[in-house]
This record gives sequence, C-alpha cells and structure tokens, in this order.
Amino acid sequence: MKKILAFVLVLVMVLPLCAIASAESVEDVIAQAQTMTLEELAKKAIEESNGKTFYAVGNSSRGKSALPEFIAYLQTIDPSYTLEFDWQQPKNNDIMSQLDKDVNGANHVFAMTLIQDGNQIQTKMLDTGNLLNFVPLDWTNAEGVAKENNEYPLALQTLNKVFMFNCLGDKTYSNMWDFVAEGEAPLFMGVNSEPVGKNFLYMMTSEKYSNWAKEAYEAWEGKNEEYDALIEDMKQDAADLGLTAENANYGLTWVYLWCDQYNEQADDGPICNTLVTTSAKDQAGLLVYSKLRSVEETAESSRNNVKVAAYEDGYTGIGGYAYKHYLMLTKTSPLPWTSCAFIAFMTTTKEGFKAWGKDMGGYAPVPACMQDHSKDGYEKDENGNPTDKLLYPVMNDRGYDWWLNEGKLVVEDPAYCASVSGAMSGWIDGIVSGK
Repeated sequence: MKKILAFVLVLVMVLPLCAIASAESVEDVIAQAQTMTLEELAKKAIEESNGKTFYAVGNSSRGKSALPEFIAYLQTIDPSYTLEFDWQQPKNNDIMSQLDKDVNGANHVFAMTLIQDGNQIQTKMLDTGNLLNFVPLDWTNAEGVAKENNEYPLALQTLNKVFMFNCLGDKTYSNMWDFVAEGEAPLFMGVNSEPVGKNFLYMMTSEKYSNWAKEAYEAWEGKNEEYDALIEDMKQDAADLGLTAENANYGLTWVYLWCDQYNEQADDGPICNTLVTTSAKDQAGLLVYSKLRSVEETAESSRNNVKVAAYEDGYTGIGGYAYKHYLMLTKTSPLPWTSCAFIAFMTTTKEGFKAWGKDMGGYAPVPACMQDHSKDGYEKDENGNPTDKLLYPVMNDRGYDWWLNEGKLVVEDPAYCASVSGAMSGWIDGIVSGK
C-alpha cells in the first residue's frame, strides 16, 4: 500500500509538470515561429506532420476547405508529403467546452481552432491560457495590413452584419435611431442564440460607439422629449452597470429600445429570405450581409427589393456590426509547427483565404488575401467576370475600409465585452424576456 501511495503521489506531482512542460513547448514553438517566413514554417510542418492526422475544431466549416489547399502548398516543397485531417464543427456553441475538455483532459487531440465570440474567448480561453496567440511574420510585414483589433487574438476575418430594409414601401431609414423608433420591430437573431449579437450590444456602451449614438441622436428627426427623458434616465442604469463612457447612456438607450422591440428570428438566412419578398414592405432587419448571395431571383423575391441602409445618401450612425473569426493554437497542441504554418497560410495568402474570401461581407486584415467584390451586383460573362450590366446594386460590396469608417461598423473587442458582460447580460435578458 505504501508503494502504491508513493506511486500515486509521484503521478500527482509529475502530471501537472508534464502539462506545464507541454504548454511551454508550444509557447516556445510559437516564439520561434513568429520569426519565420511561411516557407520556413512549411518546412518545419513537413518534418513534424508528414503521414500524420491533423485534428482541428472551428465555428466555420470552411477550414475543411482550406486544408487541402494547405496540403497542396506543402507538396510543392515536398511532393511526398501527406496529411490526413479531421475538421470538426461543434453544434450549439459547444466549442468552448470541447476545447476546455481537450486541453485539460488526458489525451490532447486538437492542434488549433478557428473560433468566434470574443467575450467567451477572453474569459474562457485567453484568461485561462487554454489558447495561445500566434502572429505570423509575413502577416506582420504584409503591405497595408490592418493590425488594430486584429492582432490579439489573431483575426482570420472580419464579418459584417448590416441594417437592411425592404424598399418597396414608403418607409425609409436614414438614421440608426429609425430602427428603434416607436412601432419598429426589426428582424434579428435572438441575443442568446448567437452570442456575437449580444457582444454587439455590449460594444454599444463603449466610448467610441456611444459617442456615435449620441451624434446620430442629435441629428435624428424623430427625437422628442420622451426619448430625451429616457436618455436622461439611462444615466442611472449606466452607473449601476458600471459603465464608464461619458455618453454610455446614449448607447444604453439604443440597446434598451432595440431589445424591447426587435422581432426575434432563428437565423439570418430566413431573415434575408423574408426581407427580399414583395410582401415584406416596410420591414427591416440586422443580418449577415453575405446572405444576399443566396437569394433566388423570382417574381416574389429579389435582391432589388432591399437596400443596405448605410449605402443610402445621408444615412447617419452605425451601419451594423462586425464580429471576427480568430485563429489560435491550443496550449497542448500535438502539432504546433503545422498549426503555425496553416495559420500563416490562411492569413497571408489568397489561396489560403480563398474559402472565406469568395464571398462578399468577409474581410481579411491582409489586403493581398482579398478578392474584389465591388462588382458582385453586375451580370457575369461566361468566365465569371463582371460585365457592364448592373443587376443588383445592393450586392456591390464597398469593402473593409469603407465599412469600418463610412459604414461605421461596431467592431467586437473581446476585452471590453468581457469587462461588461457580467453586469449587462442579465440587464439585456430582462428587457427581452419582459417584452
């Protein structure tokens, strides 16, 4: 019994040390990898994973499409290179618990992840050390790279959800406050069915975006004494919630009105399919811009039945919000060199980003990775190139820089979301459940 007890005690002492050593090993690989070019990383990946199986987990299934491109790239360096892969996409936002179980379990399977929801990433993955950030050298040195809000954690892409409205009726939307005016009920995914939507509402109370809300309110033709009083009352709510932005009460008022009035929908696809119909006069929504690409043109449905609010002349205030897909290694990654090479491939080359770049509304921080979608609304010739015939103006994507500046997207900041979610989540839920 004494020998067994001694053995157990040794295991208790050694296993944590092994876990720490493993984490330090991955961190050491990342430190070295951040000084190396993609070609140098590719050679290390070939040494590490030739003939093995690469396991990864992601919110986007498109990683499964990017891996064959990555393997083909490695085979240009070593034609004998082979790699099997298993790309998993958990259901019901279960990716956090799946990663936690893998990192803290006995067997470590996942090498890396493509993940969304900045709030939970901050609290459950970054603060715990479960995921480690890697920034490729070629990404850092790329021409025109948008580093702000994309470097930690490393963003693969920024996706936009934008205000759209059916334009067959008489109603117009020229200000962000028009969407929360009395009687409005914009179509929107429920705040607890898609966490990035709730993160958007958290961000509305930050310094930058609450200032935008105030500026838009002051220019709003619909403002009146009732709204003035509500904005004044929200000062106390802002204080109670621990919000520190000078104009947080403006952002908070907009959030209150939005949550009190939006028409909850299960998914952005059905929202888009509703808005483009002839029977949806005067309806509006906040949804993924790229959903327009899937609309089937019929007598009852057309992309020409909707407009993007921010594209309209004279529109004031936010045009929607942006969330991100982030790429990180698990701290127990069995194949850290291959993970770093794959991340560098996806974030610095057009071939690597092709699975995401093929659609409008998704933007890479490195301009060289992007495909041009500024003429997606034009008729295409037999080679898929745009002609001079404009069919659907709403499909002409104005691009990343335009959306961040003129389009005034509210961009997710993981650290800010995590700092206010504890207080604001219940506050938001109370408004939604009380409708």
